[in-house]
Amino acid sequence: MTINLKANERLDDLQRNGYKLIQNSTVFCFGMDAVLLTAFSTIKDGENMIDLGCGNGVIPILLKGKTKGAHFTGLEIQDINVDMARRSVEYNGIGDCVDIVQGNIREACSIFKKGSFDVVTSNPPYMTQNHGLTNPESHKAIARHELLCTLEDVVAAAAGLLKSGGRFYMVHRPRRLAEIISLMKEYRIEPKRIRMVHPFADKEANMVLIEGCRGGKSMVKENPLIVY
Repeated sequence: MTINLKANERLDDLQRNGYKLIQNSTVFCFGMDAVLLTAFSTIKDGENMIDLGCGNGVIPILLKGKTKGAHFTGLEIQDINVDMARRSVEYNGIGDCVDIVQGNIREACSIFKKGSFDVVTSNPPYMTQNHGLTNPESHKAIARHELLCTLEDVVAAAAGLLKSGGRFYMVHRPRRLAEIISLMKEYRIEPKRIRMVHPFADKEANMVLIEGCRGGKSMVKENPLIVY
């Protein structure tokens, strides 16, 4: 299938089932955090999942290629990302089981039926609104800073969308781990697995992967992951 790329767009090979993804470096491109999140997440046969803030659709598309889930949904607010994600889904011929929906994470529980997903994933903005912010109107600023949704908005949406016993997977920064755990417990998502990600063995962790269960029991900490 041929595809007409727009200005500044490129077509990247995802190294999975021959899938390719449209990216635009002037908007935002996915990084290792998204890839690690898909590796950390478990989607069982026949399960339905949603990715909150899916950007250009990399997480639902990768999880479609890696798992036997029934249906994969991406929720994204920025129209330019929604357009790229939808065209990537069409290009890969997976529109029968991958949907990209435009909408605000804060309104997720009115867009979708509450308790309708087995799995929720998210690679949300890491930085608070005023942390190093230069251009609040840019696409990259919206992706990196909590301008249109906060960490609490993400956790609250996940709690509302998950079935009882459903799983929430998120990647974030270790410096906000205490806040993440506190919010998850507040919204009755019990932290189950935590994995610190270190760039090198002698460097501090720069990412944390966390799994929570809606109505689950106590947490189990995993061994750290060393990237290089």
